[in-house]
Amino acid sequence: MTNLQDPQDSPAPPAPQDPPGAEDAPGDPGPAAPPPGCPAHADPSYAGPALLYGERYLRNPAESYERMRRDHGQVAPVLLESDVPAWLVLGYREIRQVVTDVQTYGRDSRRWNRWDEVPSDWPLMPWVAHSPMIHFTEGDEHRRRSAAVSDALASVDPFELRRHCERFADSLIDKFVGSGKADLVFDYVYSVPALAMGQMFGLPEDQLEYMAEAVTVSLLSNDEAMAAQQRAAEVVQRLVAAKREEPGPDVTSRFIQNSPDLTDEQLVGDLMVMIAAGMPATSYWIGNTVRLMLTDDRFTMTLAGNRRSIGEAMNEVLWADSPLQNVIGRFATRDTTLGGQRIRAGDLLVLGLAAANADPLLWPDAGAGYAGNNAYVSFTGGDYGCPAGAPDLGKIISETAIEVLLDRVPDLELAVEPDELQWMDSLWYRCLVSLPVTFTPAPAAGP
Repeated sequence: MTNLQDPQDSPAPPAPQDPPGAEDAPGDPGPAAPPPGCPAHADPSYAGPALLYGERYLRNPAESYERMRRDHGQVAPVLLESDVPAWLVLGYREIRQVVTDVQTYGRDSRRWNRWDEVPSDWPLMPWVAHSPMIHFTEGDEHRRRSAAVSDALASVDPFELRRHCERFADSLIDKFVGSGKADLVFDYVYSVPALAMGQMFGLPEDQLEYMAEAVTVSLLSNDEAMAAQQRAAEVVQRLVAAKREEPGPDVTSRFIQNSPDLTDEQLVGDLMVMIAAGMPATSYWIGNTVRLMLTDDRFTMTLAGNRRSIGEAMNEVLWADSPLQNVIGRFATRDTTLGGQRIRAGDLLVLGLAAANADPLLWPDAGAGYAGNNAYVSFTGGDYGCPAGAPDLGKIISETAIEVLLDRVPDLELAVEPDELQWMDSLWYRCLVSLPVTFTPAPAAGP
């Protein structure tokens, strides 16, 4: 985001006591001594904060969440990239408590009490440093801007969106269907949502690939994230300027019309949040669902023509392999307790959405299925959750992309062993680096 406020200049309360064990284990995932006077950790076997980054975490995040829950309970002290301390909320009930109690857990990152420990080139900085984005607003201002976002998204005709997605999907499949092989991540999974979002927001077609790449990189845990966010913001700045001069039947124009009091910087920030929240998450929803259907016997037998299996697979992914894994976050407005842990004013809480969906207290019957159960927290919730209508639009794009793919290429097979698939290095998202497949070559459908 352009002109991000320097977090070092942001007002913050005096630094409170560290989260338990954080000060004793920078870079060390092993046990640490319990902090003095902490009744929750009086046991000398208390484990230190877990690393929420690195190969061990990325290789199997579900296993990492299990270990954190075993060591610390439903709220665990963790170290983010560069060993920055925070809390990870693992419990389903605790997630619900945090997202609904906006008086205790706010969104304004300027109250974070750890800014003096954050390096200036921190990979997570683009989406944590305070800026004019709706992401950091609270109270009446947030409700007003959130209502404008929801109203703009409501202007999208779902039937027209589906028709566009079918057209985009067919066009993309035509490019590889004759070869008998493809990498669905590069050839399809990213492109359908990018084209659909471009249509919705009125982005010029020649900017779609550039925008999708910039947004994706901005959400990775590497030193290119900040520059990538800047590139994406420049595209949106040009878009806002163009739609001010010549409005069209798109979300951007509707949002500008509904928000006469917002500055261009605020408009750009809010549109950035909408696009960054929608484009990658929808892509990864498609990718993770196709992977599930190619690797799980319950779905591989019904790839061709079984619409019910697509819906069930998409629902299961939101529960068991959520595209959005973690959200930063919430910042405590006062001293409190959560999940047996002492939370200090200014502490950062990371919402562990994937961990909460797998909370064993939520699933006492390990054999219970997910069919018909939509109580997942994959879209967060409360006043700061996904705006009304956004999940439905993402579902239309994802479902249409998968349906057209399986209609056109019903005999898809994974070209590598499932355990050879690699996952992207991201705290936020669970997504594949590639998804190579083979199939019987077929003729292009044409215009």
